[in-house]
Amino acid sequence: MATAPRQMSVVRATGVRQVRLVCGIILFAYVVSHFLNHALGNISVDAMETGVSYHTLFWQFLPVAIVFYTAALTHMGLGLYALYQRRQFRWRTIEPLQLVLGLSIPVLVMGHVIGVRLGQTLYGHQKLYPQELYLFFVAAPGRLWQMTILLLIAWVHGCIGIYFWLRLKPFFTRAAPYLLAAAVLVPTLSLLGIYQGGRSVAADSDDGEWRTHNLTRRQVGTAAEGNTLDRIAGGLTIGYFGLLGLVLVARGARALRERRGGMIALSYGNGKTVRVPKGLSVLEASLRHNVPHASVCGGRARCSTCRIRIIGDHDTLPTPSQREAFVLTRVGTADPSIRLACQLRPTSDLSFFQLFTPHTHGADGQASTSASIGQERYLVSLFVDMRGSTQLAEKRLPFDTVFIVNRFLGAVSQAVIENGGQPNQFVGDGMLALFGLAADPQTACRQALKAAAGIATHIDALNDLLSHDLRQPIRFGIGIHGGEVIIGDIGYRDHIVFTALGDAVNVAARLQDMTKTLACEAIVSEEIRRTADIAEDALPQQEVAIRGRDEVLAVRVVANARELAGLVDRSERVAA
Repeated sequence: MATAPRQMSVVRATGVRQVRLVCGIILFAYVVSHFLNHALGNISVDAMETGVSYHTLFWQFLPVAIVFYTAALTHMGLGLYALYQRRQFRWRTIEPLQLVLGLSIPVLVMGHVIGVRLGQTLYGHQKLYPQELYLFFVAAPGRLWQMTILLLIAWVHGCIGIYFWLRLKPFFTRAAPYLLAAAVLVPTLSLLGIYQGGRSVAADSDDGEWRTHNLTRRQVGTAAEGNTLDRIAGGLTIGYFGLLGLVLVARGARALRERRGGMIALSYGNGKTVRVPKGLSVLEASLRHNVPHASVCGGRARCSTCRIRIIGDHDTLPTPSQREAFVLTRVGTADPSIRLACQLRPTSDLSFFQLFTPHTHGADGQASTSASIGQERYLVSLFVDMRGSTQLAEKRLPFDTVFIVNRFLGAVSQAVIENGGQPNQFVGDGMLALFGLAADPQTACRQALKAAAGIATHIDALNDLLSHDLRQPIRFGIGIHGGEVIIGDIGYRDHIVFTALGDAVNVAARLQDMTKTLACEAIVSEEIRRTADIAEDALPQQEVAIRGRDEVLAVRVVANARELAGLVDRSERVAA
């Protein structure tokens, strides 16, 4: 039964961009396989031929071939659709570059695909590396430059797509140096392999026996067959240019229709108002008029940093698409007045304000990092609160109360920092700490548990230090939970702080509050226990109802927080 909700979630998460991404990944896998095959030329032409036999065995396997060619046609079609759909081209240079490179690939690859693949299907040609390298280095050297340009364009286009896909992932910062090394080494070795293989074939081609064995009619075909294949490639290329022309004509017709449809006013809530044709998204309107607007993913609906809150009536707005609804649900937004600026295309005047302050010089987010604007990642939230601070304040001078609270928060912060966390927000006598900003989820969970034990130890030392001045020792409550949150700079003008937003943070706060009713020092969610790999029988389990959530949450009750350090140490020893 749990499968159905997951399937519905996948359907809601899937849009045109997601389909194009999946197709692009399939094509990039083919390109990587092809490039690695080319790199075998640094060993020998025989190695290239051995490699290509495995390459074709996989990619021409019927189910794989169907998936591959479907992905290729779909990706090309969606590329043309992206050209039609994009109303504003003032994104950073890398994005229109990716689009232009992608649209140029069919033109460059058409002749090669028709000559090799269609030649095999129609005439039974067996063109492999010796025949292709002979063509490029002996028979028609001009085609070598066309093929080199094609390889570089395909590689750069794919790398840009992979970068846009992975750059918001938590592991990207750590993986980036290795990905960059691969992005440079793979095409370099591939081109060197083609060069070495071509030199070898050019030298061997002077031998008549080599020509007899490698340039037979069955391998390269006849001149008439070659002319037929060239005409097919030329016709398909002209047809592709015709499709491009139709897309450009459709863009012009749409622009004319939108101008005739009238203009609407977009008011930004700060006195700024722009007039744009109907049909533009709010983010595209910001780009067109150079209004700063946060957007980490570049309008791909893969983040929520462009969110806006509608001022006034929102009932007349277009309903959110499946993708927009999915993103808003992921960030815990059920308010119908909150929309994604990259997806909302208003048809009437609209007033709104941005939820994320843009630290940019323009709407493309050019002068800002993704973390400062907003980023989705797995973090562990630890909430700690001082018990009895109200009674403490009633019986002391204000300065004495502030002194004790500050010592409490200092002790808590020291424990957090010692265990790899970051004190984030101070609210009265409570604090939010974040773990996982520079660590994987398992390490972050273990750090948070050790920090809870450290907090208990530091508070014990503080109680000993202040024993002469305290009628009762300082007590505390801790809640720990982990999950996907949005991190970024939140605030207004000079009052901006870096923090985390999301359901996981709220749950940690609720768990901290529950320590009062359950009479314990800490409550740890089952998510933390499982990710940290703590023994299942180490802590008592209980199911609790969380305010604002329909389902109960499994938690672990910790009567003595000092025990958590030993549990983590045992888990690490077992893992080692």
